[in-house]
Amino acid sequence: MRDAVTTLIKNYDVAGRYFDRNAIDSLKSYFESGTARVQAAATINSNAAAIVKQAGSKLFEELPELIRPGGNAYTTRRYAACLRDMDYYLRYATYALVAGNTNVLDERVLQGLRETYNSLSVPIGPTVRGVQIMKDIAKELVASAGVGNTAFVDEPFDHITRELSETDV
Repeated sequence: MRDAVTTLIKNYDVAGRYFDRNAIDSLKSYFESGTARVQAAATINSNAAAIVKQAGSKLFEELPELIRPGGNAYTTRRYAACLRDMDYYLRYATYALVAGNTNVLDERVLQGLRETYNSLSVPIGPTVRGVQIMKDIAKELVASAGVGNTAFVDEPFDHITRELSETDV
């Protein structure tokens, strides 16, 4: 897993370049946001079960056909699998949040996920909506925890939804 620092170093090393002003500014920004990133991750981690439960409830309220007979979250096993997957997305989003880099999402979550979901006939749209709901809940909690600018919380969640949405069948 790479973070913002190792990714920047790798990119400059591959190009055979010394750090320029953009690189220094990027590093400075990452380190200045470090405390907020860790505080956001801690807030999300300590509320993870509640975030997943609330997001699941809202998702199934918005899309009740998912929990009706024939729906993809119908039966206790499928319902539990849906919430388990939401928990995975949330956990990996916090890793990416702290790293300041979405690479971990690509490596550990997103590679092959669309194909797996498609082969199991899991609809991508509701998955994307569930991730968006979790983002909104997480941002509210992070703001309530005293983090002033929560814009950085969007990045990992938006990356997941963007990557999943690219191949919606």
